[in-house]
Amino acid sequence: MKGLFVTFEGIDGSGKSTQISMLSEELTREGIPFVLIREPGATSIGEKIRTILLDKENSKMHARTELLLYEAARAQIVEERIRPDLEAGKVVICDRFYDSTVAYQGYARGLSLDAIGYLNDWSTGGLAPDITFLFDLPAEEACRRRNLREGAEDRLEAEGLAFMQKVRDGYLDLSRREKRIRVLSAMDAPDAIYRQVRLAVREVLGR
Repeated sequence: MKGLFVTFEGIDGSGKSTQISMLSEELTREGIPFVLIREPGATSIGEKIRTILLDKENSKMHARTELLLYEAARAQIVEERIRPDLEAGKVVICDRFYDSTVAYQGYARGLSLDAIGYLNDWSTGGLAPDITFLFDLPAEEACRRRNLREGAEDRLEAEGLAFMQKVRDGYLDLSRREKRIRVLSAMDAPDAIYRQVRLAVREVLGR
């Protein structure tokens, strides 16, 4: 039995982590086998690449270098973690996947969308999510929420409001072209958002 590949997307501060936690808790209660991973990361190689990508000391990183590092981490996570777990019939919950690359490196950095599309397909071997949840949030609200959080911001969070607005615009444009993407307002209460997540996942699972 093939598993289910669910990805969560949105600009930083949109509440992805809260929704992922709520879904994970419900799957645990119902005894549905699942794995929770983040991208980039989730493998020894991927976590090392993640450290390089998010380190603010790497401010001189070229956009193409950034793109290729994300794709390298993605190739590893697909072959080492995602594909085997899907073949084992598990629900794979991924915090970000290649839609992030389209939004951040494509729309916000200005790299070729055609080149990114090719690299996304190549690095994943053609693997695509079954369903993607996009938690849409105004860039100003995202910045406000991040300012309330503890801990230092990473290299991408430090890009500022204008950058995050481009990312948001990119996500929304992408959602108009990809039927698998469900856009949910991140301004709603977490419980109200999760009811929509839960319903959509159950529909796809056929439960």
